[in-house]
Amino acid sequence: MSLGQNDLRRILDDAKDAGFLGPGPVEAHLEHAEGFAEVAETVLSRVPARYADLGTGGGVPGLVLAVRWPEARCSFIESNRRRCEALRWAVVRLGLESRAEVIEERGEVVGQDPAHRQQYELVTARSFAPPAPTAEIAAGLVAVGGIAVVSDSPNPDPDRWPDPNVVQLGFEPASRCTAAEAHFVVLRKALATGDEFPRRVGRPVKRPLW
Repeated sequence: MSLGQNDLRRILDDAKDAGFLGPGPVEAHLEHAEGFAEVAETVLSRVPARYADLGTGGGVPGLVLAVRWPEARCSFIESNRRRCEALRWAVVRLGLESRAEVIEERGEVVGQDPAHRQQYELVTARSFAPPAPTAEIAAGLVAVGGIAVVSDSPNPDPDRWPDPNVVQLGFEPASRCTAAEAHFVVLRKALATGDEFPRRVGRPVKRPLW
């Protein structure tokens, strides 16, 4: 294990102790994050030059991808102040300052910011929100031709990602895949997203599109 990976493991251990990571051993979180990487590299046929992670929390998958992809620029979008403080410290500890930023803001706001709107080849989301708000907020960030990769239930259910609603946001119909023994949905951006999406803060969750 490299120095960066050793530091990453310690950072994730600390995040788990602080309650910023979900249940299960850190190794399982690392493996799940590697699944995001495998899916993205396969679908894009390359490492993305720029990606955003929605609801980065304790750093999975955002920090794991940053260590794996040393040339990629990344944005960690997280609205919780304590988690953002921990992420900023992690960015410094991992030597990512020149290519990583922590954005302490709601995803709905970032998705309407011209500096970030439809600017990312890849957007990742793990335990961020239900399908409808996740897709709506991600749509504001994914560039045309880029993808969103979302962790998903192991049981396929077309009602979770209905084609008409997904297409309304500018995506192609959702596709499903498995990597690192985890399940993911891929949303490829076919058309620019309408200016009305994402809607104002809280609306995607309180009044989901489906």
